[in-house]
Amino acid sequence: MKKILFPTDFSEKANNAFIYALKWAEKYDAEIVTLHVYELPVLDMSYVDVPIYQAEVYQSLELNSFQNFKDQIPVLREIASRHKLEHIPISNVLLSGDLVSNILQLVGSENINFVIMGTSRVSGFKEMFLGTNTASVMTGSNAYVIGIPDDASYQPVDKICFTTQYTIEDLAALRKLITIAEKFNAKIKCIFIENEENEVKEVIIADWKAMFAADKVEFYTVRSKDVEDSILDFIKLHKINLLAVAKHKRGFWDNLFHSSLTKKLAMHIEIPLLVLHDN
Repeated sequence: MKKILFPTDFSEKANNAFIYALKWAEKYDAEIVTLHVYELPVLDMSYVDVPIYQAEVYQSLELNSFQNFKDQIPVLREIASRHKLEHIPISNVLLSGDLVSNILQLVGSENINFVIMGTSRVSGFKEMFLGTNTASVMTGSNAYVIGIPDDASYQPVDKICFTTQYTIEDLAALRKLITIAEKFNAKIKCIFIENEENEVKEVIIADWKAMFAADKVEFYTVRSKDVEDSILDFIKLHKINLLAVAKHKRGFWDNLFHSSLTKKLAMHIEIPLLVLHDN
């Protein structure tokens, strides 16, 4: 059975992302593992009775975290029931410590296939790609990572946009994406942003078209200097409901998610983003 890891802080935004986790679990006949992580504070060591004080504070925080955790589990099950997905197996994990370390540990120990997490549209996607937390999750595990904008409304996945540079690495990523698209009976629309600094020979594009002629894959070239606007326009024009990128694209990745560009993308993107791992 496939496994989906769903880190949550039990906020409304996280609960919204949980709907996506449920829908993907249904498609994959998968189990959802929810994860809530709380951090214990670093206490002032100058306090007279540090060991006693520390034990009391930590015990209180752990009890409060556990109580909150216990109270929120029925909320998640109610969301599942509301969407007629109460049959989805759900297990719950409460851990203390660092979020990234705990995610990576669970991805490995529980053989997690997907990590689905909510993210703020204002700063979350910038943090998702440039911040150390999610970047560490993406580079440190073999799980696919799906970021859900906080105000995204669930839509069945039927059109996927895949950004490509027509590299060998992209070829492998596209093949992995096809297996995901087949689960949803979705079409994949590959987009290449061409400009003076970024060009590909027509013969290479023709080779790709021939390789994937039997699959539900289409190829588009957009000539533009404005990468993020071109992607956003493409998403709207083609009614895309999932954007997929491969994490190994160094030059293109750095350009696409440069801080100033990311801010514009983060402020406007309204659909989930799937990060494909490279191994």
